[in-house]
Amino acid sequence: MHNRIQQWPRHRIAAAVLLACAGASAWADDIPTHLDTVIVTGGRPTSLPAQIPTTIEGITGAQVEDRINAVDSEDALKYLPSLNVRKRYTGDYDHAVLASRASGTGNSARSLVYADGILLSNLLGNGATYTPRWGLVTPEEIERVDVLYGPFAAAYPGNSVGAVVDFQTRMPTEREAHVKLSGYAQDFRLYGTRDRYDGWQGSASLGDRSGAWSWWVDVARLSSDAQPIAFANRLVAAGVPGGGSAGGIPVTGAVAGRNPSGKDWWLLGATSQTHTVQDHAKIKLAWDIDPKLRASYTFGWWRNDAKRVGESYLRDAAGNPVYAATRVNIGGLAYDLKASDFAPSRAALEHAMHGLSLKRHSRDTFDWEVAASLYDYTRDLVRTPAVAVRDADTNGAGQVTDMGGSGWNTLALKGIWRPDAGMLAGHTVEFGLQSDHAKLRTRVFASGSDWLHAGDGRQVSVFNGNTWLESLYAQDNWRIGDAWRATVGARFERWRAYGGELSNAVLAAPLPFPGRSETHWSPKAALSYRASDAWTLKASTGRAVRNPTAAELFQGSIVDNAIVNSNPALKAETSWTSELSAETMGDKGSLRVTLFRETTRDALYAQPLLVSAGATVSTVQNVGRIRTNGLELSAQADDVGANIGLGGLRGLSLSSSLTYADSIITENAAFPASVGKWQPRVPRWRATGLATWKANDRLTATLGGRYSGRQYSTLDNSDPNGDAYMGVSDYLVFDARVRYRFDRHWSAALGVDNLNDRTYWAFHPYTQRTVVAEVRWDL
Repeated sequence: MHNRIQQWPRHRIAAAVLLACAGASAWADDIPTHLDTVIVTGGRPTSLPAQIPTTIEGITGAQVEDRINAVDSEDALKYLPSLNVRKRYTGDYDHAVLASRASGTGNSARSLVYADGILLSNLLGNGATYTPRWGLVTPEEIERVDVLYGPFAAAYPGNSVGAVVDFQTRMPTEREAHVKLSGYAQDFRLYGTRDRYDGWQGSASLGDRSGAWSWWVDVARLSSDAQPIAFANRLVAAGVPGGGSAGGIPVTGAVAGRNPSGKDWWLLGATSQTHTVQDHAKIKLAWDIDPKLRASYTFGWWRNDAKRVGESYLRDAAGNPVYAATRVNIGGLAYDLKASDFAPSRAALEHAMHGLSLKRHSRDTFDWEVAASLYDYTRDLVRTPAVAVRDADTNGAGQVTDMGGSGWNTLALKGIWRPDAGMLAGHTVEFGLQSDHAKLRTRVFASGSDWLHAGDGRQVSVFNGNTWLESLYAQDNWRIGDAWRATVGARFERWRAYGGELSNAVLAAPLPFPGRSETHWSPKAALSYRASDAWTLKASTGRAVRNPTAAELFQGSIVDNAIVNSNPALKAETSWTSELSAETMGDKGSLRVTLFRETTRDALYAQPLLVSAGATVSTVQNVGRIRTNGLELSAQADDVGANIGLGGLRGLSLSSSLTYADSIITENAAFPASVGKWQPRVPRWRATGLATWKANDRLTATLGGRYSGRQYSTLDNSDPNGDAYMGVSDYLVFDARVRYRFDRHWSAALGVDNLNDRTYWAFHPYTQRTVVAEVRWDL
């Protein structure tokens, strides 16, 4: 039964989702509707431009609480259409990248994440280590999350090409307090690892409003023991035949397997088993200067102390584990172990966030907002040993990577004009001026004999750079009678990259990169037509320019006091994205069908660069053209039992989505072997389903499922074995949750993620079956 669940054919998954969609359509057909606008009520209004007639999906904080085992804020996105967050374990702070319709989990710079309008996306680079700062939002403070699909809003830069996620957090209208304690555990079985990993999270919040002032304080701590996410390995073919001392120490315990390319290899041990302790604090203040003018300030603080260790599977003749950098013999072949194979690491991170805004929200003829934000790497140290040690508490030589001083800041001046008379009546014009500045600072230094505590040392390398985007935008939303709505907009950008420099252990001063400056136009348009009382048709198109990040542009290495393997002419990604939708919504259900297409030129990917005869290095280069065609279905049905005559199933709600994406590399002069292959990390098929039964005011039960088809990590699709370390597998996993409210103050929940215990991969292994329990008190 377990294998049948894991290998459930995709046509059955599609049929199940389509059945839910058909049901939603039947329930919604008789209800008059108008779907041009998403209306958000309660708390702080969304920063998304909800007036644009295009695809916006969302979920409320109350729904998250009832339906999802949410320990991290990104869990709220788990069942939204076409989205996937590569969260490898609870508290994953450096690889949880958001993927969307035509962007995979290696493209962190192709989406934007905001909390109350403050940028959380890390645009210092693009890739797994530049993930959004999810830790600055806790699940308990979420009021709702909305997602805008595609680059159809002129108010956002080209990084919005995949999606824009807007977290809205609580701001009280009266006194409220909340306390939550949750815990989780998983039994993890993979290769030679057999262990239990668990953790807990506690949070507390308090807020109130008094006259014109309101305030909110939220604190949380997460302590998480994660499963190992990497594995030391050697290709069998790399072994050297030999006997005697040259053949190395005979060992047992290595696990035989095949790598993503299908080659035989040995798994020597598990590494990067992470223990992370994360603290979060947030203070929000708001002052209603008058009924139409509000000043707001947000301070967020996040600290992370993390430790990563390894476990060798290898045993010598006496049964002792082998960790040392030495030569070992496995099955008659010799292999050299390195100090880095099982090396531990320690991280001490402390980041701070500030947000300040002054906003007029009269809904009269003219409104405006001034908003500024700052995100600062106050402290960011990662320590690694240079010698073979078994744990993260044994001192010795090593090095420290210091990213302190990195960060970004934003400034926005926005206006909304709503002329109510004359030829412009029915128009709403949004416009603004923006500045987005990112600063990357990376210094690596040798720690001497004290890798655990050294505060400075001999320089090993320096890598710095800045980017600055200045933007002017305008967008006109025009209601044409009762049936039509049109949106036309444009965005003008001036992008600069400067201050790039690279150094090594030899140079007295860093070598500079040349600066860059470019300008771009990005037009946008959307149109909706209310075809009937039940159905609305929508069409959207937009151009997005995703400029290189500092980490992508200022890359390279130093040879003979010169920077090599760099591309100072690296181009910006340019995407044209379009979608055509038909949707209907009623009191008890909704259905949306969307066709989408995206053409991206000069996509930014790491690929082989020929540096000499037969020698290549991997560096970020432009991929000529990627074309994606797709279909997205999204359906929701409420109170299903009552609608089909099964009164005993009153309170049953269903939601589902199905996405098909045909994403192909059609041009790539830098790597011809990739032409005609799938874009990395973009599966053909994705689906979600969620059934929630609200038995009464106290008891809620939920069962959900998530499916993703096969994927590749490489541009030439040379990694067909996804069920292996460094592979990307398909998966079908189920989650369950039961929540019970004892009274108006106390509630508890018990859930299971990955109920069917599927082992699945996105380079690293995801968590296996995990039990989550929580108790909550509300004032």
